[in-house]
Amino acid sequence: MTYDGKILARARTALDRVRESNENEHQLRLSEAYAACPAIQDCDEKMRAQMTELVRITLSGASDSAEQIQRLREDNLAVQARRRELLRSLGRGADWLDPIVSCGKCGDSGVYGGGVCDCLKKLYNAELTRDVGVLLKNGDESFEKFDLSLYEGTARERMKDVLAFARNYAEHFPDGPDNLLFQGGTGLGKTFLSACVARVVAARGYSVCYDSTSAVIAGFEEQKFNRSETADARVRRMLACDLMILDDLGTEMSTPFSDSALYTLINTRLNEKKKTIISTNLSYEELEKRYTAQIYSRLRGSYELLRFFGQDLRLKKKNKGTETKRM
Repeated sequence: MTYDGKILARARTALDRVRESNENEHQLRLSEAYAACPAIQDCDEKMRAQMTELVRITLSGASDSAEQIQRLREDNLAVQARRRELLRSLGRGADWLDPIVSCGKCGDSGVYGGGVCDCLKKLYNAELTRDVGVLLKNGDESFEKFDLSLYEGTARERMKDVLAFARNYAEHFPDGPDNLLFQGGTGLGKTFLSACVARVVAARGYSVCYDSTSAVIAGFEEQKFNRSETADARVRRMLACDLMILDDLGTEMSTPFSDSALYTLINTRLNEKKKTIISTNLSYEELEKRYTAQIYSRLRGSYELLRFFGQDLRLKKKNKGTETKRM
């Protein structure tokens, strides 16, 4: 994955805060232990002195350095044993005063195996998700709030399956289908449900970009014609994020440039095996008429269809509110 330098810097700052918090907690524990049992502090000072002595002996090259190191090791083990006993007397485990780290792989350094550690990747993805996707700022999108009671008859049963499928997709991401096409009429919950997926996937540490088709195309336009560094970074994120959610396909103005931008986004992510969810009010027949053969063939052949059923929920909610007022 290609990392955006500015976002990675913010992620590293967040990791610095984690390290600082852990160090503060470590110092509080040391202060508590030393106050309760000064002998523990004596043990720590002896062990630091022993480390200094070990370095001195190693550098001295004395003929009896092996014997000196062995005696020093035995003394150190005795001090460690004494320290463990003192901690037990305080009701604490032997490791209670060890340095605190949140990531056992990298020790909160953010670097592991010569690359970026998973802990820093999660912080990066959190920053990326916070930075992109204005549609996620509503704050109330959750599977629990997806109201099936607004659907009637067979539509409710079908939407119950749609809800279960979307929830399973989010909770087991990145397993499951690569790409989904949310298809159905206006006001059937496509935007809300895709936002639910985005929130769960992002909360699990994956990078998510979520925006309307019009806004995505505008981002590509700004990158191409204004040569904006911000727009360039945004386009890179949309191409590289773990999950791209493209909302309201078919509501954007249709131009040769918009078709080119959409093809670039869809095809690049397919080639890079990046998962994408697209929501649209258009049927397959309408999609075929509106878009190029290259775009349509990818939507038809590389996306699993999730069809939405029912009547416009916005109107139902409005009518329900009116009836409640009358009552």
